[in-house]
Amino acid sequence: MRSVPAELLSLVPCTLYSDVENYWADWSASCEAENIKPDSTLPLPQLGKVWACSDFVANNSIRHPDIIFTLNEQGFDSARSLEDYQDKVRSVLNEASDEVQLMSLLRIFRRQEMVRIAWRDLNAIADIETILHELSDLAQAVVSVTLRHLEKIQADTFGMPLDEMGEEQSLLVFAMGKMGGRELNFSSDIDLIFGYANDGETTGRRKTSHYEFYLRVIRKLIKVLDEVTADGFVYRTDVRLRPFGESGPMAMSFAGMEQYYQMHGRDWERYAMIKARLITGRDRDRKTLQSLLTPFVYRRYLDFSMIESIREMKAMIVAQMKRKRMVNNIKLGPGGIREIEFIGQTLQLIRAGREPELRERGIIKVLELLTDKNYLQRDDTKKLIDAY
Repeated sequence: MRSVPAELLSLVPCTLYSDVENYWADWSASCEAENIKPDSTLPLPQLGKVWACSDFVANNSIRHPDIIFTLNEQGFDSARSLEDYQDKVRSVLNEASDEVQLMSLLRIFRRQEMVRIAWRDLNAIADIETILHELSDLAQAVVSVTLRHLEKIQADTFGMPLDEMGEEQSLLVFAMGKMGGRELNFSSDIDLIFGYANDGETTGRRKTSHYEFYLRVIRKLIKVLDEVTADGFVYRTDVRLRPFGESGPMAMSFAGMEQYYQMHGRDWERYAMIKARLITGRDRDRKTLQSLLTPFVYRRYLDFSMIESIREMKAMIVAQMKRKRMVNNIKLGPGGIREIEFIGQTLQLIRAGREPELRERGIIKVLELLTDKNYLQRDDTKKLIDAY
């Protein structure tokens, strides 16, 4: 075993020395087992700090000892854009010869990128907003590029669904919740809703309805992302926010979605749709679907009825916490993340029907806009943002 370098512990609290020393011993053994030689350019103080702060990074470094060397060669200083991630996902998918390999490569890629982002976060290379955006863009790239890849595979058999003009149409995906607001964190699952432009029948050698075509694609996508394999999973994927919930179809045409939200849409769905962000599909399809659903979410009149609905949602959360004995829950408890979101999003639902500039998804931006319009006091907003 290599002796522990003094630099490794230079940024580590003394109470965590033994943990980092143990990680070093295990990592060194893994490197030796795979004939990986030490890299003199490895920033040991930062490595020790990250290991001290993150079991996830430490354990993945031990299981996959090459990951730190690979990332160090690439560099940690620069943020990756959505386009960067999309290019990388395409490269990963192009290497896959079958579904099993595709699933494995995606998991390896996601693991490596999560370690990279964690390193940037824990070493204060990037601010929290940049980190959340990177995590969200990574998820968006994985979902959008993988979805398109799976559509092409299905099209080889069934042909692509065509719109009324005879042009290929693609599945539209709403990223909901934290992914929609580009606020995804390291442990977040992803919530998705699927839609498509119009019903019809494909024109391939084996015809099927547009819905059946997309149903196959969605099921494959969920399997690729969510199924736990020897390499773990990519993202826990939740599709229960869709119209009619678990009993509803996995995807709906635009007409079906418009009818559902007009006739059956509930207040909590209005609240959820504030953060909904379309991450796939043609631009004109995105604009069409967004225009159909905006009147459901944002009313032209001052909508104070939402206050009571928010109170009811809050009461349900409190009851759930008591039932599950969730004490001091940072997300759902008093003064937690959800309460801060309630403040911003309630004011959005009341005001944004008549003030479109308030139709933002990220809660920090929402709070700042509400403050600029004097709906919140600046001191209160600072406290909320700092706490968030």
